[in-house]
Amino acid sequence: MSVNQVSVFLENKPGTLNNMTEVLAKNGVNIRALSLADTNDFGIVRMLVNDVFEATNVLKEENFVAKFTPVLVYKISDETGSLNKILKFFSEANVNIEYMYAFAGKKDAYMIFRVSDTKKSEALLNAKGLKSLTQEEIADV
Repeated sequence: MSVNQVSVFLENKPGTLNNMTEVLAKNGVNIRALSLADTNDFGIVRMLVNDVFEATNVLKEENFVAKFTPVLVYKISDETGSLNKILKFFSEANVNIEYMYAFAGKKDAYMIFRVSDTKKSEALLNAKGLKSLTQEEIADV
């Protein structure tokens, strides 16, 4: 099952990222994973949070541009070749990975994938015995 990632567009200037995290902190939103990409004028924060609806609502109330993006999250073993194995499955199915990032849980590592075809990718990986995490499971890892 895909998970909703929160994507936030930020002006590329000092304090903007801090302002965003302050809004989330004041509203009890816990960031589980975060990626930041930048250009000269703006940055894109991509994050998994404990409550995507609350995060998006409070950010929009504070005039941030925020939206949901479906992503797949998979637990991988912390051993040589684990990432390569899952990437091979995507490659064999001719699924393009648009971007990915990771976070560490209490015991395992987790990879977040934004792919060209979420449903196809999930079906393929389920057939290979891999189960994607749900929104609720993200909060517990």
